[in-house]
Amino acid sequence: QVQLVESGGGLVQAGGSLRLSCVASGSILSINVMGWYRQAPGNQRELVATITRRGSTNYADSVKGRFTISRDNAKNTVYLQMNSLKPEDTAVYYCNADVIIVGTKYNYWGQGTQVTVSS
Repeated sequence: QVQLVESGGGLVQAGGSLRLSCVASGSILSINVMGWYRQAPGNQRELVATITRRGSTNYADSVKGRFTISRDNAKNTVYLQMNSLKPEDTAVYYCNADVIIVGTKYNYWGQGTQVTVSS
């Protein structure tokens, strides 16, 4: 069994910063792509950023230049540094990972962490 546990959400004023962390634990051989998604009330879950094991990144246009995704493969951890936050960034942020277990790829989600940006 694999678990993804997020932390670092909270309430921040517009223009502020937050850093999210997500740790994967369990019977993990390796983790391929890790990423962050978010879902605001009434909206679909959307991609924020992804990062491959080798460090290639992909960002939603709405966060480019403000958010930075990174990872520590030794710790099975992915981070999301969020700067210049806007009220429209308010959402539940979910960690996602493609985990290789005994040669088979499985996709996992974390439980989510709330980010609220006040104007």
